[in-house]
Amino acid sequence: MPRIPIIMPQLGESIAEATIVTIPFALGDTVQCDQDIVEVETQKATMGVTSPCAGSIVEWSIEINQSYAVGAVLGYIHCTDEEARRLGLDTAAVGSAEEFEALPHGFTPADKGAPGISSYASRGVEPTVRGLPVPAHASGASFLSPRMKARMAELGLHAADLAGIAGSGAAGRLTIDDLENFLAQLNDHQLSNASSMRVAVADAMRRSWTRPIATVGMPVVIDAMLAHRKTCNPKPGPALYALRALAIALGENSAVAGRLVGDKIVHPRSIDLGFAVEAEDGVLVPVLRNADRTPLGELLNRYSDLVDLARRRRLPANATGGSIATVTNFGTFGLEWATPIPLPEQTLVLGMGAGRVVPHWDAARAEFHPATEAHFTLSFDHRVLDGGGAGRLLARITELLSNPSEL
Repeated sequence: MPRIPIIMPQLGESIAEATIVTIPFALGDTVQCDQDIVEVETQKATMGVTSPCAGSIVEWSIEINQSYAVGAVLGYIHCTDEEARRLGLDTAAVGSAEEFEALPHGFTPADKGAPGISSYASRGVEPTVRGLPVPAHASGASFLSPRMKARMAELGLHAADLAGIAGSGAAGRLTIDDLENFLAQLNDHQLSNASSMRVAVADAMRRSWTRPIATVGMPVVIDAMLAHRKTCNPKPGPALYALRALAIALGENSAVAGRLVGDKIVHPRSIDLGFAVEAEDGVLVPVLRNADRTPLGELLNRYSDLVDLARRRRLPANATGGSIATVTNFGTFGLEWATPIPLPEQTLVLGMGAGRVVPHWDAARAEFHPATEAHFTLSFDHRVLDGGGAGRLLARITELLSNPSEL
């Protein structure tokens, strides 16, 4: 009976491994083709690994809470000869159980020749990376000796992790002794493991901060938006209004959201915008595709679904990554002003503060009247955009929000 390996798939761009969360099936259980048989967690979401074929589980090679690289063999399924033929595998090529047991875990198909045992070859973790991604573990520039860098690589540390250590070497240089003393002192403190989500957020912000980030802001009267929202059922959230206004503004001039790579500005191919959603121990950024060409009402259901999926950490792969800017509503925490940081692959992040009633001057009537005002901020990569361009973009967003029925 053919014995088919269960392989850890590529679960997203730049993802090299995943942690086993649950194993719902025991040895001998029958599974269907493409059925979720293992639940895994990556830095971005919790998702399922599907069965490559119908059959019965004959071996698990994994443990809960352990991480396994993309391409690792997680277990094996016995399937019928008929099922093997349906998959395009001839039973002779698939090989015997004894042959498969001789394979070390981590072997994956090399796509050479027949798809059976003879075509399996060892390879390292090679995550699928498309577009112009930022490396997942890029180190920042620092004055560190080769020996120090080797020790940090061994421990999985970045220069930012050592920012609080006073160096005792020449000109304040950090030495190996400084590092080892720092590590020894950590044991005197209460320690807990950072979640994969927290590590992912920390790494993204560290990489973002290697660029010159600037922020501009202005108060925006949002009474028209609030009045329009009352007429809607269901009601769009303020962040969705801001996202749609940003999308229209970028659709008119997408160059300001371009990325600087060398001496070239890489223009976005579509206006795909993310929005920040607070999840357990971190933030996820679902993406609304082609937001400039989709009216506010049509975005609403998709937006609500993605918020729910993000809070449960169940975002599908096509709902993350590839966005050119993000909208974040820090006003939900009562904050009136903040300076959010764009994601490493983005140039812009639009922030919204809490609304408050203030006296507002009406030039036409030459008098003050109460108005609900919120501060909007635009943080940007100063290499790509200057203060004037950022100010004009923010002014255009403000103008669009004053006519919410056109969104």
